[in-house]
Amino acid sequence: MAHHAYFVGENGALEWREGPLLEPQTGQLQIEVHAAGINRPDLLQRAGVYPPPPGASEALGLEVSGIVTAVGPETSRFVVGDKVMALVPGGAYAEACIADEGSAMPLPQAFSFEQGAAFPETAFTVWTNVLEGGRLAKGERLFVHGATSGIGTMAASIATALGNKVYGTAGTADKVAAAEAHGFTKVWNHKEDDWSAAMDEAGGVDVVLDMVGGDYVPKNLAMLREGGRHVSIAFLRGTEAAVNVMAIMRKRLTLTGSTLRARPTAEKSRLRGEVERHLFPLIETGKLAPLVSLSAPMDQVEAAHQAMQSGELIGKAVLTR
Repeated sequence: MAHHAYFVGENGALEWREGPLLEPQTGQLQIEVHAAGINRPDLLQRAGVYPPPPGASEALGLEVSGIVTAVGPETSRFVVGDKVMALVPGGAYAEACIADEGSAMPLPQAFSFEQGAAFPETAFTVWTNVLEGGRLAKGERLFVHGATSGIGTMAASIATALGNKVYGTAGTADKVAAAEAHGFTKVWNHKEDDWSAAMDEAGGVDVVLDMVGGDYVPKNLAMLREGGRHVSIAFLRGTEAAVNVMAIMRKRLTLTGSTLRARPTAEKSRLRGEVERHLFPLIETGKLAPLVSLSAPMDQVEAAHQAMQSGELIGKAVLTR
């Protein structure tokens, strides 16, 4: 199947051009794209600092929703005509893309295609980092930087639905209000407030989901309770941090983190199973859905990327066809 997709050209310019023939291989699905999620790694790939893993499509896009149009050998779960959403290592900004069946999920009846395209990357990321790496237990406190981001809003939705209080930071008064309206117990403006001291004074937290890095790390550690867990998923303020080892020892803290895109297909399939097992019941009861603040046609990708780059979005942005 010939198809068109957005590829990165010279100087980071996006080019809508014909891609390689798409033929699903063993264990793969061919999906007619109805919507594609926009994620910050897409901007990094455009900048030339986050290339796709070996064997992945060179086209942009890490999450997709649409209709199965072909299946490869040894597929057992989906058939042509099924509505699905999937995590992919690349290729979602397109007319069609290939997904491993193990990374695909049925599109919930309660979801539009736009919601389906906004769910996989954030849900997989939050589950593996907050619930697995961070070991967040019911009744504990979670702190999230970037409270109004796609990851932040999904983390708040999942954690509150599972019985936890969520705190965080945002960059404007409007975003602080939006985050608290979305379920955060308390959000501080990181440009004006000493959020670390305030959270520590309020009793501290058990898990920090950090996408900032740099000088935020010691501040995060300072507000962790005994046995607290610090989970890194990005480093907007740098990859290096000075930490007090004695504080880590004294409070028995755990520092961990992860990436998702380059994980083996078997690990992504395992995560997909956990997401379906634990989060789909919340979707069915109306307790969980991605927050989509921008839905734009595929040919308006430049404006959508600029909106994400500007930091003005609250929740997720998706492209539609």
